[in-house]
Amino acid sequence: MERYKQAFHLIKVVILALMAPLTQVPENTSQGNWEALALTGEQSLPYSLFQSHSLRPPTGQEQLSSWGFACSLHSVAALAVPRLTEAFQALGGCVPELELKQWATIRLQKSAKKPQPQLPRTPTANGIIERDETPMEKEITLLHRADFEFSHIFYFCRKGFEAIVEDEVTQRFSSEELLSWNLLTRTNVNFHYISLKLTVVWVIGVIVRYCFLLPLRFTLAAIGIMSMIVGTTAVGQLPNGRVKNYLSEVVHLTCSRILVRALSGTIHYHNKENRPRKGGICVANHTSPIDAIILTNDGCYAMVGQVHGGLMGIIQRATVKACPHVWFERSEIKDRHLVTKRLREHVADKSKLPILIFPEGTCINNTSVMMFKKGSFEIGGTIYPVAIKYDPQFGDAFWNSSKYNIVSYLLRIMTSWAIVCNVWYLPPMEGEDAVQFANRVRSAIARQGGLTELPWDGGLKRAKVKDTFKEEQQKNYSKMLAWT
Repeated sequence: MERYKQAFHLIKVVILALMAPLTQVPENTSQGNWEALALTGEQSLPYSLFQSHSLRPPTGQEQLSSWGFACSLHSVAALAVPRLTEAFQALGGCVPELELKQWATIRLQKSAKKPQPQLPRTPTANGIIERDETPMEKEITLLHRADFEFSHIFYFCRKGFEAIVEDEVTQRFSSEELLSWNLLTRTNVNFHYISLKLTVVWVIGVIVRYCFLLPLRFTLAAIGIMSMIVGTTAVGQLPNGRVKNYLSEVVHLTCSRILVRALSGTIHYHNKENRPRKGGICVANHTSPIDAIILTNDGCYAMVGQVHGGLMGIIQRATVKACPHVWFERSEIKDRHLVTKRLREHVADKSKLPILIFPEGTCINNTSVMMFKKGSFEIGGTIYPVAIKYDPQFGDAFWNSSKYNIVSYLLRIMTSWAIVCNVWYLPPMEGEDAVQFANRVRSAIARQGGLTELPWDGGLKRAKVKDTFKEEQQKNYSKMLAWT
C-alpha cells in the first residue's frame, strides 16, 4: 500500500510541476517540503525542485507567458519524464519513456498556439516592404506591458531587416515610388511589357512628349534662360539704386514665369497673405533646383546656395550681378562664416529682398523633410516658412544630383507630362533657441505639406555617419534591449 501511495505522490508532483508556470511560487518554500506542498494540493512548485536538479526556475514574468511556460516545461521535462516513468512502473505498469517525451512535445506545441498580443502596425503604401512606422521607443513601451515572449526578439530582428532592405534615409535620395503608373518610364528598366493596350498607350505618350511637347518646351526654356543671363548681366552694369532693384525684379519675375511655362507648370499658391516680406528669411523644403523658379514665379528673393558648375554655374554668376544672391563653397569653413556675416547684414537692411534658404542643404525626394541646419536660424529676423509639395503623377521633380547633371535633369523634366505642385505660405515665426526653432519650422512645413518628418541629416547623401552618432544609437539600443 505504501508503494502505491508513493507512486501516487510522484504523479501528483509531476502534474503540479507542469502547472507551475501558470501559478506563483512561494518565496519562503524550503528545499525539503515540496512533497508536503503536493500532499496539501498547493498549485505551486518551489524553487528547490529546480535547484536540486541544477535547473533554471521560472521568473515571475515567465510564469504568465507562453515563453515562460515553454521554458519551465522544458526545465521540468528532464525531471518529470523519468519520475513519471518510475511512478507508472511502481503501479505495475510499463510506459515507454519515448511516449512521454512525445506527450511533452505535444504539450509544448499546444502552448505555442495560444494567441499573442499584437503591436499596432501602420503599414506604408510607399516602398518595397511593409514598414512599421511606430517609433521604437513606443513599441518597446508596448512590449513592457506584457511578460516576456519569445516572439519579442523578432521585433529587433525585424528592425534590422528593415534597415538592410530599405532604410528610412537613403530611400529619400532616390525617386519616389508611385502607387500607380503615370505612363512614364519610372521603373529601373526603360520598358516593361504588361499588355498590348498599355504598350500602345505608352508609345503614343512617347510620341506626344518627345515630338510635340519637348520642342516647344525647349524653345521656351532657351528663351527664358538666355533672357535671364542677358537681362541680369545688363542690369548688373547699372549703379546700385531703386532703378536697378526695380529692373532686377522685373527680369527675375518675367524669366521665371517663362521657365515655368516651359515646364508646363501648374502651381497653386495658398495663403498669399503670408508671403515673405523684405528683410525676412524664407525657409522651404528642397526637392530640386526648380524650387527657386516655383517661388520666384510669385515674388522675388535673394537666394542662398552652393556654387555649381556648368549651366547652373553660368546662371548663378549672371544673376548675382543684378541681385545680391549669396553663393558659397560648402567645403570652405571660413567662407561659411563670411556667408553668415553677409546674411546678417542683408537681414538688417529692411529694404532688401527676403532671403530664400533651403536648410536641408540637399535635394530630398519630396516624401519627407530632413534635418534643418541651425545656421539659417541663427541669423535673426523673421522666418517665413514655405511648404512645397509636388504631384508625382504628372512628373518627377526630384533631382538626384549624384546620378544626373543639370542638363539631363532638365531633359527629364521637360519630357514629363507636367509639373504640378502646391505652395503653402505659413504664418511668420520668430525664434528662440536655434535648434528648437529649426525643429519647430521643420515640423510646420512637414505637417502642412503632408511630408514625413525625419531627424536625419541630409548630408548623409554624400557623407558617412559619424562614429559618435553610431555610439549614441548603440547606447540607446542597449538600454531598450536591457528593458531599462
